[in-house]
Amino acid sequence: MTTHIGLIGGGNISETHARAALAIPGVEIAAIYGSNREKIERLAKAHGGTPYTDFAAFLAHQPMEMVAIGSPSGQHAEQGIAAARAGLHVLTEKPIDITTARADALIAACDEADVRLGVFFQDRFKPDLRRVKTLLDAGILGKPILAEARVKWWRPPEYYAGSKWRGTTALDGGGALMNQGVHTVDLLLWLWGDVIAVQAEMGAKLHKIESEDTLVALLEFANGAFGTLIATTSVYPGYPRRVELTGSEGTLAIEQDLLVRADLHKPDPTLVRNEPGDQNASATSAAVNDICGHQAALEDFLRAIREHGQPACDGREGRRSTALVEAIYAAARNATRVIVPR
Repeated sequence: MTTHIGLIGGGNISETHARAALAIPGVEIAAIYGSNREKIERLAKAHGGTPYTDFAAFLAHQPMEMVAIGSPSGQHAEQGIAAARAGLHVLTEKPIDITTARADALIAACDEADVRLGVFFQDRFKPDLRRVKTLLDAGILGKPILAEARVKWWRPPEYYAGSKWRGTTALDGGGALMNQGVHTVDLLLWLWGDVIAVQAEMGAKLHKIESEDTLVALLEFANGAFGTLIATTSVYPGYPRRVELTGSEGTLAIEQDLLVRADLHKPDPTLVRNEPGDQNASATSAAVNDICGHQAALEDFLRAIREHGQPACDGREGRRSTALVEAIYAAARNATRVIVPR
């Protein structure tokens, strides 16, 4: 049985969604919606599908069973709600949207329409990160003590200057944290559990944008651990994302999507494997060359549709990172400790 997918958005990430979709047997691109006709016609020519600049006409296209949303972050919920009301399953690029209020509206609309809702947090599907999750759930680190996450990336000035939405409050919802750092926020929540309180400082240290290009946050986890989070696009030349998790039994260190160190009281030399990770130059570029993570997320979503179940990262899971980012921004703006709402 063929699944027909509609793409919302004509930018780089929709190109990634198209390539991921066509790598899966039995999947076709049915239609593509965007405001820039030249971009969506180019996508349609390369990957198939009917191009639309009229959103209502796009939603009425037949056959089409689901949409993959790759538009600016601040449009995800509005477009996803419309798709759900048209009876379409909704898989949106991260974040689910830029506020929890909008996320809640999208979740409610998908529940009401009885369609699946998922969020592209592809780190959850990376083989080494899934293995780390299993190790942590089994208690390999003992009592949680500390988490340190560093997203010290570089984006040149033209990355923002050449975009109408990046770094804007209305459509990006923030800067380095909401856009680049949100993957790591989700990873921390998935691996280490809920954050109950935060403090933060942020600013535009290099780029001329509305929102922050540099942010530092202190985190208090529900498991008792403390944490630090750095998210920036102002650090030249850009370094691989690194996450270190420490407990009473030792430390695990992750770079990009690989476990690179396991320093434990009871050493296990089999934990760190010499395997390749994803090939995306995320620290220096927004381009996605390696689509394996997106493909795995899409395959999981298609499974959820077939089985009438839930994807691994559904709307409620996707909402968690937006809630934490909201709290961090509030803490930075108000120079105060903020309790993270559930």
